Amino acid sequence: MAKGKQVRKSASTRGAARPVRKRATPALTPDEREARTNALLAAALDVFLERGFESARLDEVAQRAGVAKGTLYLYFPSKEALFEALIGSLIASPFQAAGEVLLKQDVPAETMLRGLLHFAKTEILATRRKDVARLIISEAGRFPELAAFYHREVIGRGMGIVRSIIERGVKSGEFRSDAAARFPQLVVAPILVAIVWTGLFDRVQKLDTSGLLDAHADLLIAGLKGGTQ
Repeated sequence: MAKGKQVRKSASTRGAARPVRKRATPALTPDEREARTNALLAAALDVFLERGFESARLDEVAQRAGVAKGTLYLYFPSKEALFEALIGSLIASPFQAAGEVLLKQDVPAETMLRGLLHFAKTEILATRRKDVARLIISEAGRFPELAAFYHREVIGRGMGIVRSIIERGVKSGEFRSDAAARFPQLVVAPILVAIVWTGLFDRVQKLDTSGLLDAHADLLIAGLKGGTQ
């Protein structure tokens, strides 16, 4: 009898259903991974601008990008990392690339300076990049580490480009003053004014940002060539 029971038990065991193995998720190609990264950054831009940094939630970013929240963490381990990647891809990298192209050109320093301000006019003030800069201004007090990152990756690089242009102009004799090399904030100040003004007062009094930067370029270059110290 014991042997019979053992046979029946073995048969029962042989008939048991085997666990179903899950198929491994195929790895993404580099193009697919880049597309997903871009989708996450685009969704993050919307959420950060709508909610602010503090109130932005990663699950909402993931939902808008069409991925699971866990998937988002495979690309960006924290909200801070996501925001820094957004700044890098949206502003820092394009700005640095434009500056490098500008400095390689064999043109007068005045042309370079006007080109830099034109880039600010068309690629910052006329795009959502100005909204990101405005977000930094509003959040800097509560999140100084974000302000430090933006200064290092965007403002600092911009200052370096300005100094290079002015120093080249002084060296060639085109500019008599090096004031803008010592204080590059003089060059970018109207850009910040335009960002703040359009955010606070645009409904009350619209600002012609294009005209502002053109007038600023004329005054600035006249001062540099005139040798005002």
